[in-house]
Amino acid sequence: MKIAKRIVLALLVLLAIVIYTQYPKLNIISGYAAKNMASTVFLTGRNAESVKQHDNDVPLIKLADVETDGSSAAATVFGLMERKSVCFDGLGCILTNDDYDPNTVIPRPKRTFTQSDLPFPYGDAPGKDTLFENIDYRMLESALDKAFESPDIQRTRSVLVVYKDHIVAERYANGFTKDTPILGWSMTKSVLATLYGILEYQGKIDLNDPAPIAEWQRDDRKNITLNHLLRMQSGLAWEEDYTSISDVTKMLFLDSDMTKGQAEKKAIAPPTEIWNYSSGTTNLLSGILRSRFDSHQAYLNFPYAALIDKIGMHSMLIETDQAGNYVGSSYGWASTRDWAKFGILYLNEGEWNGERLFDKKWVDYVTKPTAHSDGTYGGHFWLNAHGKFPDAPRDMYSANGYQGQRVFIIPSKELVIVRTGLAEEPDFNINEFLRNILKAIP
Repeated sequence: MKIAKRIVLALLVLLAIVIYTQYPKLNIISGYAAKNMASTVFLTGRNAESVKQHDNDVPLIKLADVETDGSSAAATVFGLMERKSVCFDGLGCILTNDDYDPNTVIPRPKRTFTQSDLPFPYGDAPGKDTLFENIDYRMLESALDKAFESPDIQRTRSVLVVYKDHIVAERYANGFTKDTPILGWSMTKSVLATLYGILEYQGKIDLNDPAPIAEWQRDDRKNITLNHLLRMQSGLAWEEDYTSISDVTKMLFLDSDMTKGQAEKKAIAPPTEIWNYSSGTTNLLSGILRSRFDSHQAYLNFPYAALIDKIGMHSMLIETDQAGNYVGSSYGWASTRDWAKFGILYLNEGEWNGERLFDKKWVDYVTKPTAHSDGTYGGHFWLNAHGKFPDAPRDMYSANGYQGQRVFIIPSKELVIVRTGLAEEPDFNINEFLRNILKAIP
């Protein structure tokens, strides 16, 4: 009995230590757990137990106890700091805080779900059954085997390879299909930026115009342009640290309006002098985008009418914050095939089935290396310009997201490669993954 009591006492002491040291983080831990559970169950139809065992099985987050009814979720940590996330058709799930008014009506974006008898990617018919003589299909399947061979380490969920608009390889982990929406995390940044490319092509914005933030006009921040924001070189302070209470975690899990955090930051350098990756910058751009429309409804409709539904990414949904702003930094969901369509649009330099959405020069813009990024970043896209992935072509660029979400665009190979999962380097070796696929498609 004495041993048992000692064990219990030791466990209670350990629990007390955990609560004391981590208490400031509990709000964020329970917020993440509630938001991720609600969105995943509501938007994908997956069961709560699967989300708990896989998606929420990350350090600290797995301490949360989460309950969901399919349209909302509530989470606590050791019974403390309850956070709730509520879901709405067309908007996804919103992590609420004390400012939340359940009687507030947020308009839903208007969607156009057109059907087409064209084959993928331009329609809904099965893809053409085409064999390319230059592809070693056996080697290609072996490359996919390697991407899925260690499910507990690599945690790959899907791989799709598109060559010359044809699906040449495709595979999914158990529980996932071609229709399962997958959270792209920061791949959403590239989608948000594309809306600026569309507006530029329409002659409605100039990227060299100053950012229209009233508070900035009284100090040196008045020199920050849309271009500086799209290149993450505004010179504004921002801490992008997901392991602590930082600017980004406070924004995603505490703020009602996620467009304000970056706007309130002071300048730590003149524009272009530093490069600082910032999810706050992308959400600021989402807020600036909203200001360009006469109504909230017009803002909500624009991404779908101008881009998402226009290219048939009908599974895609971008979630909003509590204030009704698109969380362009992080919360875009789409099936693997629809993520591939986004890459194909860029491979086709802005043209989709005969209609131009953005100028060819926009591709040059987003793939031009940004100063001080060591050749790894352009305009809200990641680059291989300096050979970060030595076995991939230097012209490769990509939309990247947390836990290894990737849409790789390789113009010189006429390839788009999508990989989704729950692990990134070093657990998932991206260079090896790309090398294996490229060997099969010389």
